[in-house]
Amino acid sequence: MFANLRGDIFGGITAGIVALPLALAFGVASGLGPSAGLYGAIFLGFFAALFGGTATQISGPTAPMTAISTILVATILQANDGDITRSMPIILTVFIMAGGMQIVIGSMGLGQYIKYIPYPVVSGFMTAIGLIIIITNLLPMVGYYVEDDQARIEEYKPEAEELLLEHILQEEAEEGLLVLEDFRETIERGEKITEEEIYKEAGILAKKENSGVIGAIRSLPRALQDINYTELILALLTIIIIYGFKRITTTIPSTLVALVLVSGASILMGLDYRPIEEIPSGFPVFRSDIFTEFQFGSLSRYVFTAITLAFLGAIDSLLTSVVADNMTKTSHKPNKELIGQGIGNTIGALFGGLPGAGATIRTVVNINAGGITKISGMIAGLFLLVILLALGPLASKIPAAVLAGILITVGIGVMDYKGLRAIPSMPYAEVLVMIVVLVLSTFWNLVYAVGIGLVIASLVFMKKMGDATARHSNVRSLKTETAWADESIFPKEWIDRVFIKHIKGPIFFGSTSFIQGLAKQIPDEATHVILRMDRVPYIDQSGLYILEDVLLELEKKEVHVLIVDIQQQPLYLMKSIDIIPDLIPEEHVFENFMDCTSWIIRHVERD
Repeated sequence: MFANLRGDIFGGITAGIVALPLALAFGVASGLGPSAGLYGAIFLGFFAALFGGTATQISGPTAPMTAISTILVATILQANDGDITRSMPIILTVFIMAGGMQIVIGSMGLGQYIKYIPYPVVSGFMTAIGLIIIITNLLPMVGYYVEDDQARIEEYKPEAEELLLEHILQEEAEEGLLVLEDFRETIERGEKITEEEIYKEAGILAKKENSGVIGAIRSLPRALQDINYTELILALLTIIIIYGFKRITTTIPSTLVALVLVSGASILMGLDYRPIEEIPSGFPVFRSDIFTEFQFGSLSRYVFTAITLAFLGAIDSLLTSVVADNMTKTSHKPNKELIGQGIGNTIGALFGGLPGAGATIRTVVNINAGGITKISGMIAGLFLLVILLALGPLASKIPAAVLAGILITVGIGVMDYKGLRAIPSMPYAEVLVMIVVLVLSTFWNLVYAVGIGLVIASLVFMKKMGDATARHSNVRSLKTETAWADESIFPKEWIDRVFIKHIKGPIFFGSTSFIQGLAKQIPDEATHVILRMDRVPYIDQSGLYILEDVLLELEKKEVHVLIVDIQQQPLYLMKSIDIIPDLIPEEHVFENFMDCTSWIIRHVERD
């Protein structure tokens, strides 16, 4: 493990340098502050490397995971009147639950099934992530923050007063005081509401109504009327340096160069800018409030979000593992990698860290810089910890506009241009899936959009499979059927009464219609039907029972069914519900067509 220590140290430090600005930016974007992104990069980076199954993987907060986390944070904050202290226990518990799910997925060996998520769903989701990041960072890019817009907050004061009164009425109803003779107490409580409380509640409502993509679009015209040109110039300089410096060299991360140069210049020149939230100094503190203040009943509504985080992190990590394998000519262990990611995300959440996954760019940087073993990922995490302990107060002076600029370049980079370029040549159904996921993810809900996309993609797939199977559904006599090579030996004197069916593909609930029509296709003169099932790899419960109904109908017509070369899984299920031997005797099941032909010669009367 230590044979390549020098390369691992250099690779880990280089990857840590790349991770630093992104971790801060993702933390700010999530709504939990830059420290959350940094804590996530530290703990996830270290423990995912230690316990994971990809030697060169560098893990930390990523754009997709941050996008889901941002929605979760905003939702829980709204439910708790913008109180971050009350919201943190449940937010971090959802993160822990997602990490625990990843551990379970890996422990059960389910990592191999992640690859079956359709590409149009992934493509639409990734492009939506990019759009969300870009749109939501346009406001901080021009220096607009709705919580600082007094005129905007004033618009929400009537609604804030109404909400405060509702709270009073709700409290009195719970106390049993809401009766006519005691209504005077309600009035007295209402009169005690201060202007400061109303303004604070209006600020929470304004921030709530103007958050997310739709909120950002709603606020953009107002923001453009009152641009803070200092913030805009800082953001634009950051973007220009990120893209421009890459043309000079890729040895030094351009995001770090932009962060250092623009932030340093802003501080030295004494510019009037909005800094990021203060990063607490010292080692991250264990969040005991997760256990002391959390209420289990409030968790149920966020289970699906935790599942989405778990699976999205798994996909993100395993895709990066494949990239690492291609570069290092090694082979990762997917289930072990998911366990490592789950442990890292769980421990990170216990210290207030943002969840993440394997990060492709950081992993590639690590490999190119000489990282070979998991020590490199652990060093990347430790390097960020040293930065936190040594430079935390200085990092707190970074302009928020700089991180907005960094995030906009991240949003541009994460969009799936390959999928977008392929739209003109893609099948209509797949384009529909991609666009549905893209639109719903961007303007509605990332979690539900992925679920809807998966359902639509599955229905499209089943329709295609059913259509493909139905194209071969005609039952013909051996005289008219396009014979397979081994059917040329069949005696001609039986071809008018023996019909053959070539079944191709799985028999499942999406293809049962052609099976249902099987009995109706058999002419009256038929005495035997041969089902050739060597190309049926799978049959599900729906297909099994439909097949049973067809066989019962053929039995009533006194048509005997012979099966040739049935595969193991369909044979097992047909025996499990006694289709074999009750409807099809064991002697009517043949390993090859020659044996079936011999049986017909011996047992079927000639014309």
